[in-house]
Amino acid sequence: MKVVAIVFKVLAWALIIATPVLGVWAASSLAAYANARVSWVVASGLLLFPVLPLAWVGLSEWRRRARGVTKPHILKFSDRLIVRTLALNVVFLVVLIASRPKIAFVALSARGDWFLRDGHGAIAERVRRGAFRLAGGLEWLYDATHPNPYTQYQPTNQEKPTPAPTATATATTAHADTTSAERAKPPMWPTPHALHPIVSSIPAEDETSIESVGKYIAAHEPDPMLRVKALHDYVADRIAYDGPAFRSGNIPQEDGDAKQTFARKLGVCAGYAQLLAALGKASGDDIAYVVGNVRTLETPIDGMPHAWNAAKIEGVWYLMDPTFDAGSLDGVTFHKQYTSDYLFTPPDVFGVSHFPEDPAWQLRAKPVTRGDFIRQPMMQPAFFARGLVLDEPDRSQVTVGGRFDVRLENRATYLLADYVASGATGAGQMCHVDGFTHASCDLPQGNWDVILFGNDQPSGTFEYLGTFKVNSR
Repeated sequence: MKVVAIVFKVLAWALIIATPVLGVWAASSLAAYANARVSWVVASGLLLFPVLPLAWVGLSEWRRRARGVTKPHILKFSDRLIVRTLALNVVFLVVLIASRPKIAFVALSARGDWFLRDGHGAIAERVRRGAFRLAGGLEWLYDATHPNPYTQYQPTNQEKPTPAPTATATATTAHADTTSAERAKPPMWPTPHALHPIVSSIPAEDETSIESVGKYIAAHEPDPMLRVKALHDYVADRIAYDGPAFRSGNIPQEDGDAKQTFARKLGVCAGYAQLLAALGKASGDDIAYVVGNVRTLETPIDGMPHAWNAAKIEGVWYLMDPTFDAGSLDGVTFHKQYTSDYLFTPPDVFGVSHFPEDPAWQLRAKPVTRGDFIRQPMMQPAFFARGLVLDEPDRSQVTVGGRFDVRLENRATYLLADYVASGATGAGQMCHVDGFTHASCDLPQGNWDVILFGNDQPSGTFEYLGTFKVNSR
């Protein structure tokens, strides 16, 4: 019994140390994410232990004496301190997380290792992995507070991708733990931003229904890869995005219905993806509907609900997003501009911005976690298509003391970088670019979006390459 009591006591003291540490860690990570003073939060941790628990014990003892109670305590002083410490800290954690349910997981996943600074030694990496595993335990809260309205259109009997078969011992065979998408390098990515010729030449009489369009494309394009491209291009070219409905948050049912989207030539992402899947059914091509989160310039850390597609072509799955390839949204106004950035995009590139609810649709041998997804710098397909490699920073959000640096491997792309107040639009303040591999921004105190652009020439139109969220102190 004495051994049991000692073990219990050791565990209890471990808990009274761990719970305040968890509380301070959670609060300080939220502060780091919001660019608040982390030092104040850490200092206030002394209230969680030992100041408030000791004050509670003292107050309880004073009240006993004021009432003239002389009966001995049931618990020893140390036991009373343990109970009160646990009670205070559990309540603190619950209230802290419950008051910020929509950002708690995101903040802990993005900045849960803030206290390690730039440490990357063996011990630091073990602590970092442990912190992010703890943060991952709150993913259920994220899911509960971020419902995806586009799951209502999800088919129940849709085929899912499977891992590649066991590899044989040949030089040309992929490893056994790779998926078919990773095994086969997309033969058409990146592709020129040009519509398939069929899309521009479909006769009016063959464009009266989803079935007629699918059959026409199937009859005039025998190559399965090019046929799926034509289907994707048709949806991206013909459908306008319903900006007013999206911004209002009141999306009508027809905006996600394939037939209504085809008839109205208007929809949201679910309508684009449903229509592409329906066209694939009509043309005899296997095109799936996928839901999850997507990161944009507006939401470059955790993203927002979205829907997109995957197509199975000659036994290999490929990813595509006709909504993103259709144009862009400025307020409620949709600007039509066809691109092919998200057509047959490699899984590791597509996965920088798209995180499916079902990990199988990542098309990766080892799917990344939502925390990994959140921490990735938000780089665009154009960044990877240009062969650029990001060296610094390695996070979607960082904190700096005024100066922010971007360093990358680059030989031929001319760079521009500017910064705007976080979430703002319009022209920003220019950063200094040193050659092809380094951009430096002198940031005032505040929260900033640093945006990177690139071009083949030193002047002209520069395309958007990526966004970094930067807290400057």
